Amino acid sequence: MHDLLIAPFVEFGFLRRALVGCLALSVSAPVLGVFLVLRRMSLTADVLAHGALPGVALAFLLAGLSAPALWLGGLVAGLLVAVGAGALSRATGGREDATLAALYLVALGLGVALISMGGGSAELSHILFGSVLGVDDAALLLMAGVATLTLVVLAFAWRPLVLECFDPAFAASAGARGGAWHLAFQAMVVLNVLSAFQALGTLMAVGLMMLPAIASRHWAREVSGMAYAAVGIALASSVAGILVSYHLDVPTGPAIVLVAGGAWAVSVLAGPVDGLLPRLVRRGHLAG
Repeated sequence: MHDLLIAPFVEFGFLRRALVGCLALSVSAPVLGVFLVLRRMSLTADVLAHGALPGVALAFLLAGLSAPALWLGGLVAGLLVAVGAGALSRATGGREDATLAALYLVALGLGVALISMGGGSAELSHILFGSVLGVDDAALLLMAGVATLTLVVLAFAWRPLVLECFDPAFAASAGARGGAWHLAFQAMVVLNVLSAFQALGTLMAVGLMMLPAIASRHWAREVSGMAYAAVGIALASSVAGILVSYHLDVPTGPAIVLVAGGAWAVSVLAGPVDGLLPRLVRRGHLAG
């Protein structure tokens, strides 16, 4: 058991950095995912992640695999997509989700084309799917800093976000400034997705945010309980996913996402809140 669970982290420094970074991300990103689920915006994180890809690609063409440059380029592109979608939907009277979908598809195609033109398959795979070798000290500090900033913002935004989820009319009448908090919330989603791409890649980073959040609804009914459950699932998925990645020699991002997907499947099957097995047991008791 020591060789299987502990020895890889003791022997390899890059695994320890990847573990600490993913644990930091697991504390903040799944909580944002819970609010995305409650606001029926589960696909928004994926859209914003892909919307950041052209900025990442352009930064790669100009500076190579430089973490600060990639992060800055992705941040600018992601925020432009988030703000631009809202502005376009208000200006045209269309739905914001439809505008986001259109921008996401264009951004994804443009980003992949730019990376393919400027680099080989190795660079494209690194950016799209991540690598534990890419988690250097700068990337680790970035992930920890974004997690800290997110928790601070959530400490102030918790009540307005909860009100917006369950009673937007009351939140507006109470002066909760839902629009401002919504923009801050979207900015935190972009920051968390971008801080994860060194280890998980732009295509996989959303998985650690959304899968634990979706699974958490089967373990708690209160928002705070869902947040705790989502963080716990994300922490366990990060540790198990990195170990699977090391022992089976598979990319880190897909490994962590697959482990989180397994946790979601178990939650759907056996979770005490609307899980399939508990519902069957209750029906059996009622029938009896």
